[in-house]
Amino acid sequence: MSDYSGGDDDREPLNDEPAFDEDPDEYYEPEPEPAEEDDAARAPELEGENQDADHVVASGDPNAAANHGKGNDKSHKDKKIPNDQRTTTPFMTKYEKARILGTRALQISMNAPVLVDLEGETDPLQIAIKELREKKIPLIVRRYLPDGYYEDWSCEELLQ
Repeated sequence: MSDYSGGDDDREPLNDEPAFDEDPDEYYEPEPEPAEEDDAARAPELEGENQDADHVVASGDPNAAANHGKGNDKSHKDKKIPNDQRTTTPFMTKYEKARILGTRALQISMNAPVLVDLEGETDPLQIAIKELREKKIPLIVRRYLPDGYYEDWSCEELLQ
């Protein structure tokens, strides 16, 4: 029997108490935003801190993003491995292939320019597969390494 039905069993009725201990009549009052002169007064004390930290969006490998600001003096751009010193294989993994095809199919479905000749295809995924086969997809695969460094591979360079 379901707990929601009024069946003939001898079970106790459900507890009708609210799930939260808070009073629903209490509302959150946001703090007032500081005036501009407060920001100007705080500017000297913020000089030593990273002021751009609020504008950073971490993406990619969560572990590499989590270790991004921990005691390293190198910026994110300094962690790029040059193309002649890359160590990972030049083969596209099935996960990279799925992500590339899905991203490109989404772009095509939102009226991005198609980079191959269409021969009656209307399915964005089929068009993306054809672009990948002809190595025309203008996307870059970024592979993060465990130490936080990363390698960039273009789709033209990767073998399927």
